Amino acid sequence: MSEVNVHEAKTQLSKLLHRVEAGEEIIIARAGKAVAKLVPIESEPKRLLGLDAGLFEVPDDFDEPLPDDVLAAFEQ
Repeated sequence: MSEVNVHEAKTQLSKLLHRVEAGEEIIIARAGKAVAKLVPIESEPKRLLGLDAGLFEVPDDFDEPLPDDVLAAFEQ
């Protein structure tokens, strides 16, 4: 973990951010006293597709017309 003073942090922010993106943590100090820490944010895990495969099977009659009593309920 590196420590930089406020002036250096202001003038070198872009370079410091590149270092943080690479995984480094950087302390920002004022008058030799640590006041902040630059740390990389944890990215959200990528969604994994197909984890629920096989848990549900679409019935063969899925796209058949609805029964008359169900259709009538929609018209009420």
